[in-house]
Amino acid sequence: MAPRRPPKKRRIRDATAVPAAAAAAASDVLLSLPPEVLDEILARLDLRDAVRTCVLCRAWRRRWESLPFIDIYTPIGEQSLWTVDCVLPRCSGRVRRFDVSLDELSARRLDDWLLVLSRRGGVEDLELSPPFPYKFFTLHSTVFSWRRLVSIDLFACDIPPLPPDFEGFPNLKVLSLANVKLQQNGEYQLEEIIETSPLLEQLILCEVCIVGDDFIEWEIRATNLRHITICSNIDYGWNFAELQCLNSAVIDLGEYVGDRDFTKFLAGLVQVRKLRLCSFYAPVNGIKILETLPCTFDNLKSLKLFTHFCELPPILLVLCFLRSAPNLEKLKIRIYDGKEQEIEANGELLIAQWTDGMCANLQILEMTGINWLPNEMSFMKLILSKAKLLHTLSITHDDDCSLSHVDPLNECGRKLLDGEHLLSINRTCEIGSVE
Repeated sequence: MAPRRPPKKRRIRDATAVPAAAAAAASDVLLSLPPEVLDEILARLDLRDAVRTCVLCRAWRRRWESLPFIDIYTPIGEQSLWTVDCVLPRCSGRVRRFDVSLDELSARRLDDWLLVLSRRGGVEDLELSPPFPYKFFTLHSTVFSWRRLVSIDLFACDIPPLPPDFEGFPNLKVLSLANVKLQQNGEYQLEEIIETSPLLEQLILCEVCIVGDDFIEWEIRATNLRHITICSNIDYGWNFAELQCLNSAVIDLGEYVGDRDFTKFLAGLVQVRKLRLCSFYAPVNGIKILETLPCTFDNLKSLKLFTHFCELPPILLVLCFLRSAPNLEKLKIRIYDGKEQEIEANGELLIAQWTDGMCANLQILEMTGINWLPNEMSFMKLILSKAKLLHTLSITHDDDCSLSHVDPLNECGRKLLDGEHLLSINRTCEIGSVE
């Protein structure tokens, strides 16, 4: 018998061959596109993905390095030191965005990185912050020469004095400083930065620390400003001027007990449409000041107050705003630390403070964290009886309030919704508890 032929070995196809060939073919198709289109495609990718395109084929190996611009972004938890040191020297284009979370090692390299960026004309968006628990880092003064800056967001850093040749930020639209420290007379530094940023639209100053014991009278001048946030437990002489375009403001002054004119401070916000005010303690001469404001908030549509109804000054502050905001449509009140009444503000006292036109356009009243105290109830009854356009009353009680074990709708809601205070059928009342 003729010998049997050994069976032919079946070829085992490489599972990676097809995807690799497909990727190579796709890269060849992409290479046929104009260079500016390729740049636009790569620029839309995350930096990590743009770098990964180097494995497509030989022609793509260094393609990302020739991009005219890149965005460097290192989220919290990633190795910013390795990322920036590998990318920054290899990419010759300008950096539009430099957003780095600084750990202890990368903070030591920050000055070198900022100097490299300065030689390339700076960046448009700068965001620097250390991860928690954070250690303060020092900002290099070369940043003050970056004329292309559009947004600055700094957290937990020491800001050096302005150089003598500082000319401002002509393109800056967003300035956010949180937990930063400025040297003595830093108020003037802030004033100059803001005033020499003609396009500034958003200003956020949270827990800014200025070295020194005495504050200096200074003003925030920003004719194009749309939004401002100031959160501070220390009076650094905050004043406003020329805020004609102001749309919204968040003012958290904590214990604002300075001797300065509180009404003058509020008058600087007269153009605002949406205001959030947190001031738990009235100024020293509060009762006299809070009886009236020297201006009318004609544009104010939405007001949120962090306050309580246990003392007369905060109650007068609420009524003062209602008198000065004839076009107010939405009122939110967050009760803070108000569990024991020191004075009874009954209906007669509140009605005596009422004037014609108050709450004429009010449509929504939201009160959260209430404790069902008589003063709170009297205030709600007053609004229900006077605000003819009111269609929504939302009440949220504090979890620790004395009536938390009872259905507030049955026990207290009935007191609000009886007789002359009964909401008409097209109105709604929501009662719940703080989550």
